[in-house]
Parts: sequence; C-alpha cells; structure tokens
Amino acid sequence: MALSIDVVSDVVCPWCFIGKRRLAAAVELYARERPGVPAPRVVWRPFQLNPEMAEAGMPRAEYVQRKFGRSGAEVYARVVQVGKSVGIDFAFDKIARQPNTLAPHALIALGAEHDLQDEIVEALFRAYFVDGRDLSDTPTLGAVAVSAGLPRRVVDACLASPEARRAVALEDEQAREMGVDGVPFFVFNRRYAVSGAQEPDMLLQAMLQAEEAAA
Repeated sequence: MALSIDVVSDVVCPWCFIGKRRLAAAVELYARERPGVPAPRVVWRPFQLNPEMAEAGMPRAEYVQRKFGRSGAEVYARVVQVGKSVGIDFAFDKIARQPNTLAPHALIALGAEHDLQDEIVEALFRAYFVDGRDLSDTPTLGAVAVSAGLPRRVVDACLASPEARRAVALEDEQAREMGVDGVPFFVFNRRYAVSGAQEPDMLLQAMLQAEEAAA
C-alpha cells in the first residue's frame, strides 16, 4: 500500500508553496531510497490563515500593514530568497488583493475528485504568488481551475455552491481541533506529523519512519 501524505496548507501561504517544492524533492529521494515501491499518495487539506477574512478579501497593502507593520518588506525579502532556492519567483509586488480562501480550497477539493489536485494546487499558488492574480475574483478563479484541467461546467458549479465552501470550513475547523495552528503541516500515514516547510531530508525521514511503523 502506498504511503499517505496529508498536507494541510493555504493557497496564500508562501511557505506552503515552498513546502510543496520541498515535498516534491523528498518524494524523489523516497523513490531512490525505496525503488519499486508505489509513489506516496499526497492529499491536500484546507486551512485558512485568515478565517475571518471578508468574502471579497481586502487590499493587500492594508493586510500586510496590519499583519507585519513596518517589517513586511523584510519578512517577504527572506521568503523571496528561499523561494529562489526551490525555483519559485515570488512577485509579492504584483499582489493587489488578499483573498478569502474558501473558494480556492473548494476547487482543490474538486481537483481531488478528478485526479487533478496537485495541478490545481500548483496553478493556484502560481496564479497568486507569481502572477499576482486576484483569487477573490470568481471569473479569475474559474479560469485558473480550467487552465489546470478541470471541466468548466464542474468548476462553475463548485464556485456557485455554498455547500462546497461549508465543507472547506468544516475541514478547517477539524484541523484546528487536531492542534494544527500553522501551515504547511504534513501528516505521514496518519502517524507522524511535521510542521513547517522543512528540508527534503527531514521530510524523507518522516516518510520512512511512518512506513516502518506501519510495517
């Protein structure tokens, strides 16, 4: 049976994007360490960094000022440097709006139903952090999801569904009840948890430990 990896993350979390790259590198290390073993099964789970965010979002500059004060530029400068080390060209200056992320997470859940979850997660990260697209805008979200391979009909239905958003909010609450208070948060075989965008070697060790414990 393939190793399971649950990744709790948010699409507006830059460290989650970095964590995605590092996890991919860890999976490559795992393939070399365990030749012939099925590739791990990765599932992306929702978490809202800003659960009280208005549905329409808010101006990004105002959000950064409230969150970091005058240190915002310094905080993001470090993220930009780390991003370059894993092939991400963060363009924080392009981001005009901080979105509510219920709808993006609903699309990620939809992606799982179509075996396109990784593609949807990647497309949303890139749309927000590299292209500066407004993820609070429904047509923009729809275009991103369709470009990643989801059928337009199911995308439009998802974005119009209050139930899809409620399902995301419920799963977010469940993650918090389990003790998740920051992301990315990785759970391997539902046995071992690793918090933060750790280096590939550490993620690999957690994968092997979880596998050994299940044997």
